[in-house]
Amino acid sequence: MATGPDPAPTVSQHRRRRFDVRVVPHRRRSPLRLQDWRMRTKLATVLVIPSVAFLVLAGVQTQSLVGRATILADFAAQVGIGQEVAQLVHRLQQERDRTAGELFSLRAARNEAASAKVLATLQPYRDASDEAAQALRRAAEPLAEENASWEDTFSVAFQAYQQVDYMRNVMATVVLSNDTILGNYHRAVDALLTLLAQPSPGADRPELSDAVLRYVQFARAKELSSRVRAELYTAARTREYADEDRAQLNDLRSRQLTALGTFRIAATRAQVARYDQMSQDPTFIEAARMEERALTQNPTALTVLPAEDWWTASEARHELLRVFETEVLADSAGEADEASETQLRETLLVVGVIITVLLVAVLISVLIGRSLARSIRLLRSQALRIAQIELPEALARLRSVSGGVPHIDVSPAVVRSLDEIGELAEAFVAVHRSAVGVAVEQANMRRNVNAMFVNLARRSQVLVERQLELLDDLEREESDPDQLENLFKLDHLAARMRRNDESLLVLAGTESTRRWNRPIGLGAVLLAASAEIEQYQRVRHEAVADLYLVGHAVGELVHLLAELLENATAFSRPDTIVQVMARADGSGATIEVADQGLGMSPTALAEANAVLAKPPAADVATVERMGLFVVSHLAARHGIEVRLHGGAGGLVARVRLPGSLLAVAPPPSLDPPPSPRVLPGSVARPDRPVDPGPVDLPVAGRRPTTVPRQAQPVPVRAEDVLAPAGTPADPGGGWWSREGPTSAVSTTGAGMPAPPAVPVTAGTNERGLPVRVPMAQLSAVTQSARPEQQQPARHDPDPEAVGGMLSRLYSGVRRAEAEETREIPVSPPGVWSEGGRR
Repeated sequence: MATGPDPAPTVSQHRRRRFDVRVVPHRRRSPLRLQDWRMRTKLATVLVIPSVAFLVLAGVQTQSLVGRATILADFAAQVGIGQEVAQLVHRLQQERDRTAGELFSLRAARNEAASAKVLATLQPYRDASDEAAQALRRAAEPLAEENASWEDTFSVAFQAYQQVDYMRNVMATVVLSNDTILGNYHRAVDALLTLLAQPSPGADRPELSDAVLRYVQFARAKELSSRVRAELYTAARTREYADEDRAQLNDLRSRQLTALGTFRIAATRAQVARYDQMSQDPTFIEAARMEERALTQNPTALTVLPAEDWWTASEARHELLRVFETEVLADSAGEADEASETQLRETLLVVGVIITVLLVAVLISVLIGRSLARSIRLLRSQALRIAQIELPEALARLRSVSGGVPHIDVSPAVVRSLDEIGELAEAFVAVHRSAVGVAVEQANMRRNVNAMFVNLARRSQVLVERQLELLDDLEREESDPDQLENLFKLDHLAARMRRNDESLLVLAGTESTRRWNRPIGLGAVLLAASAEIEQYQRVRHEAVADLYLVGHAVGELVHLLAELLENATAFSRPDTIVQVMARADGSGATIEVADQGLGMSPTALAEANAVLAKPPAADVATVERMGLFVVSHLAARHGIEVRLHGGAGGLVARVRLPGSLLAVAPPPSLDPPPSPRVLPGSVARPDRPVDPGPVDLPVAGRRPTTVPRQAQPVPVRAEDVLAPAGTPADPGGGWWSREGPTSAVSTTGAGMPAPPAVPVTAGTNERGLPVRVPMAQLSAVTQSARPEQQQPARHDPDPEAVGGMLSRLYSGVRRAEAEETREIPVSPPGVWSEGGRR
């Protein structure tokens, strides 16, 4: 691993970590070199000058001036829109006062024509109000988007106006009281006057507050005068006053005088003079005279005025009030605009000075900031390159090596400055170097652990194969059905131990030594996988397609399917079956293993499928879920897709084989018939029926001696299912060889009769399958089944001899476990090993 020259090669890594707190600079620091300044100095230079300028100028003036200018700008805009608000109030007052007088005629109308005539009299006033409302809405849209408080007040006022519009439409068809109709007008006018008083310049501008007070108070006095006009006009049309009219008129008159007094106090001298001049107008005097006559001429009762004369005089006075109101609003708007412009000029002047100072500060900051930005940018690029490219690639190389550890280079720091950023860059390189060193140590550790797994697995494989050979000899020599059944169980446990050894090889990342050099049928592969599990009797092959697999993948595919079948039988009730189906699927094939077990939760199912989709690295959790780990790695090795799905009463494991694992059928001479040792519950291939005929079929029961009990089902091994025709199920055959099966060798001695071509059976079971009879395939038993042949005497093995043989087997296994051999030498292909295997 290239890490550069070590400044202290004689010092241990532990001691170096203790005193190498700072990176040794590669040259002397220059105080005149900008890149050599300390980070404190750079930050102080960058931040102090702009901060002082901002705190002295911007902090004292800018915030308050900008805020004041914004407030005054909003205030000027709100005062400016007061003309539209006052115009709508004026139109509503005209419509309300006229409507109040015409309500008597509208109720007295006896037909629709009379009602339409009254409504036609009111229509011009309504049109004028609608036009003023549209003008106010257009003017208020920009202001409503900027000021939320003003927008809320405007919404309330406009909703009140919409209520007036609704009341107009139902006035002719729905009987509404006068108070209801006029109350809607009063609410709309009051809401608009509230909107008119909404502008506020702040507490520091009392002169502008007085300007708002002037036009608001005059508008209220004008509203009270309009309501007095409406009351007198209503009495003139009805020719009478209501009982409460006198008190209401006196109240309105007193409030009007109070509002006018407040206006005269807040108004300027010029405005007071203009109001006094307006009050001397003849039309104003005439309306005031008629109003005084109606209210004060008769001390005991109110005087009824002529309707048309009063409306004409009051309308003229109302127009004079409107003109004066417009002038007062114009004066207030002018004051607001002037204050806003003055504040804006002052703000711009202060901001200009601040910008000038900030430009100087920014110019100095840019010089320093560029140095910092360049160093930080280079450091960031190097850190990202290390984190995202160099370190993952190094870890991937170390994780994928199978031989020696490769050479890993660590790039030097790209920032060569002597400030804190340069030291940080050197620290990144040191971290990178340490991470690579740790990864190298872990790679060596993984390599040693994998080699240890491979060594132990191969040693165990040799012992298991020797145990299987011994069990074969014992099974051939044993005639006691009970003992034979126990030997079969021991035979099956040894086969499971062999599969565990192969799982260790997968855990270590080593390929299986079981290879086949010719295509094997998919049905035979499924039978071989069933033979690898303990509860093979529960496996049912429902439908298997006539497909063939390439020989080099058969061993690991049998291992994969055996793990799935083992899981299906282990997590389901003993009285249920496990169904296996295989079918062609496009260019590949699909195998389904369905059980009726406990199933899995959706979360656990998703986690298991994630492991199957992306094989994890070997860790402690791998040992707890060895089967899932082995299946995921074997599937990834051959491009097989394995997914678990929740079924109706359990799980369904779906295995999809790619087209690259399928092969064409071999020639008939190389395709063997099924093994004589048949799995119980397995289904024979339909395209190869065997019909020996009743004549040559040897049947159990014709022996002179009676069989003690019915034979137990015989477990078979994968090599029995996949062994070629005419070759005994010998572990030393092609199943364990990379060259494939050897040629068949006759096992019959001279003078010994050959075994029958058709197996001896003891009838069929409830599924219609033949039941095997132990020892029925031996030559002596087969000959005794024929009447013309003489059966030789039967010699049962000595139980003590069998016990001694098993004892020697156990002691041999113990001695093999105690051996100090670190690596099992593997013979090259074609050389016979100590177990008689190729």
